Amino acid sequence: MIRRLLGDRVGPQRQKETRQAQGPLLDCLTTPLPDRDLPATRLPLLAVDFETTGLDPECDELLSVGYVALDGLEINFSTAGRFVIRGASEVGQSATVHGLTDDDVARGVTLREAITATVKALRGRVMVAHFADIEENFLDRACRKLFGAGLPLLSIDTMMLQHRVLAHSDAHHGSVRLWGARERYGLPAYRAHEALTDAVACAELYLAQVAELGVDTTLRKLVRWSG
Repeated sequence: MIRRLLGDRVGPQRQKETRQAQGPLLDCLTTPLPDRDLPATRLPLLAVDFETTGLDPECDELLSVGYVALDGLEINFSTAGRFVIRGASEVGQSATVHGLTDDDVARGVTLREAITATVKALRGRVMVAHFADIEENFLDRACRKLFGAGLPLLSIDTMMLQHRVLAHSDAHHGSVRLWGARERYGLPAYRAHEALTDAVACAELYLAQVAELGVDTTLRKLVRWSG
């Protein structure tokens, strides 16, 4: 599992990983991250969602990836990507959650193709995810397997933001789960546990949260560090 980094330690950690990183990971690690004093109106972001066979990247597998970029306060749908990953194992009981069948997975792309596209899309951007531990841990492990090094990330966790929103609102109680949090803002209900749909849903939730927190909120106040 990845360690939490505080403050400016993410920079040296990314530099350390470049010594062994290969291919698209090296390009990603050597592309500067946004300045932490940038306001939300100017932030380059990438909302990401993974569907997996379980929660442990040491023994579970990545099944599908979805992502879409945000440029400031706009979702750029032309950047959207979705990949079902062809793997050696069966989806098992996790199929009841994400709906992917063994046949779907058999027709998918390789892990390398999916992770390469994701890492390229993340270059110079901050990741946005709901309960970002899953995306951070699975992506880090995949990068180590494929490209020889990990990927320390600068990420915004919309679940953590929702805790903050609720703590500063008149209604201190409410759901922090993705779909429950969206209900608070009157956002539409989509089919859950489809990677690209969930990435879009996360992006929309983030924009609603930022509107409540204030669009002048800076990256420094939104992020958490991982590595």
